[in-house]
Amino acid sequence: MMSAFSQHLRVIKSTLRRMFSAPLSGILNIVVIGIALSLPAGLYALLQNAQGVLSQASSSSEISLFLTMDAGSEDIASLRRQLAQNPAIGRITFIPRADALKNLVQSNGLSDVIAGLENNPLPDAFVVSPRTTHARELDALRSELQKLPHVDIAQLDTAWVYKLEAILEFARILVLILAVLLSLALIAITFNTIRLQIMTQKDEIQVAKLIGATNSFVRRPFLYFGAVQGILGGITAWIIIALGMHLLKKPIATLSHLYGSDFILHPLSLGDSLTLMLFSLYLGLMGAWLSVARHLSEIEPR
Repeated sequence: MMSAFSQHLRVIKSTLRRMFSAPLSGILNIVVIGIALSLPAGLYALLQNAQGVLSQASSSSEISLFLTMDAGSEDIASLRRQLAQNPAIGRITFIPRADALKNLVQSNGLSDVIAGLENNPLPDAFVVSPRTTHARELDALRSELQKLPHVDIAQLDTAWVYKLEAILEFARILVLILAVLLSLALIAITFNTIRLQIMTQKDEIQVAKLIGATNSFVRRPFLYFGAVQGILGGITAWIIIALGMHLLKKPIATLSHLYGSDFILHPLSLGDSLTLMLFSLYLGLMGAWLSVARHLSEIEPR
């Protein structure tokens, strides 16, 4: 077991030496892979932050239930019980019509106009905070509450939620398309790099096969080359994203403060970072495997 481990370790060391035997070329390949991976991964990180903003904003959505003018105290108490039993509702606030009129006077300065009214024209109301943050579920809940006894109007503004969800859905599809296209490009880069490696070492491969080297033995260094190049490209992408997030953090915090929000730009999570590394390793390994499968079989000892 130790012999097999030391053999793999020697292959990795040899791969690194070969990769940086021409430092400029090796570093440029890694940087290109890093930049290509950082584009979809960076957009994904921004989308995750935007999703958090949407959830935070949607959580502040409230449904106002304006009651009929003939609703009595027993009707209001019964309605409160029904609302409390609804699992989709979080907080419930009752606003008596007298308080609503008082707030209207204080907020709009309409004391002279309202003083001339014989009766209070405002109804009693409930303001409920839904547990869900999705626009369609909010609409469904509003429709359900509209049918309750003594509810005259159930009011909810979800137009802005629909717009934000549509924008985020469009952005997610765009990121997915970009990730697929750039992944194919990175596989092609690794494929071509390994092909050049194989052509450069053609004579060496023929000699190795002539003295009994198996295909798996000959294939191993090239697969390691692709995997190492991929993982280094993933690390480069992570550094680019982290640097970009750091540069954007202060301007976004300032903008958030101007709008009275406490939004903070969060970097890639540990899970997302590991996924990025594993995905970049997979792309490098895939490109190398395809190239080896295509070109290595053509080289046979004479």
